[in-house]
Amino acid sequence: MHLSGRCICPSDPQFVEEKGIKAEDLVIGALESAFQECDEVIGRELEASGQVGGCTALVAVSLQGKLYVANAGDSRAILVRRDEIRPLSSEFTPETERQRIQQLAFVYPELLAGEFTRLEFPRRLKGDDLGQKVLFRDHHMRGWSYKRVDKSDLKYPLIHGQGRQARLLGTLAVSRGLGDHQLRVLDTNIQLKPFLLSVPQVTVLDVDQLELQEDDVVVMATDGLWDVLSNEQVAWLVRSFLPGNQEDPHRFLKLAQMLIHSTQGKEDGLTGEGQVSYDDVSVFVIPLHSQGQDSNGP
Repeated sequence: MHLSGRCICPSDPQFVEEKGIKAEDLVIGALESAFQECDEVIGRELEASGQVGGCTALVAVSLQGKLYVANAGDSRAILVRRDEIRPLSSEFTPETERQRIQQLAFVYPELLAGEFTRLEFPRRLKGDDLGQKVLFRDHHMRGWSYKRVDKSDLKYPLIHGQGRQARLLGTLAVSRGLGDHQLRVLDTNIQLKPFLLSVPQVTVLDVDQLELQEDDVVVMATDGLWDVLSNEQVAWLVRSFLPGNQEDPHRFLKLAQMLIHSTQGKEDGLTGEGQVSYDDVSVFVIPLHSQGQDSNGP
């Protein structure tokens, strides 16, 4: 099906009607396929060059009156309006995807090479815990239950730590991203790539249904920003800066620069002592007002 609604092969009309497929679904599918293909290209290029590495990815596409935000990793996008803050993405970390990761280890236990336990415990178990009853969670559980500790439970956990300190196989802080095809657990031959998805979650914002104002923006940034500023703090900075700089043609660029500077430990009335981000910080500020006025173009 073409985005205009025109079918591009004879079998489409009946199939599209039966499945309820819309143009929006094609854009989502295109983004998902693009992430997957990009990951494959990165893998081939890294192998050819003998290099290693990976990254998260956050993409926004404006098309036919809708904004599509695709995220794989721990970057984040939010919509900031005068009276609204709307998350446009979710972070993918070992904690948020615990059940998917544990399920994979359950189906393919050889991925852990006998070095890790897939079970989650409230704390790292020690030899003294053998035979004792402890709380645990497995891939099929949202809640917690009890079990007696055996030797296999003393292995290093598949997911360890909490919050920003949570790590997958003691190595990665994210559970989705691009690249890292050759990444292995330190001093082992255990690969992390099987647990690392390149498929994004796609959120759709119907821009045509919003009564857009000139200061309505989407803020996209890597985790270096969100490690020290909350959604509410970023929105406060946006609302404080834009109204007083209406005539500046570079105001959105300057706002992005200001957000970056706010992660460098400078004191202000909002963040108090001024926290410092030691991670990479990339920020985009995208005005939506012009998108609403011209919803037919990309």
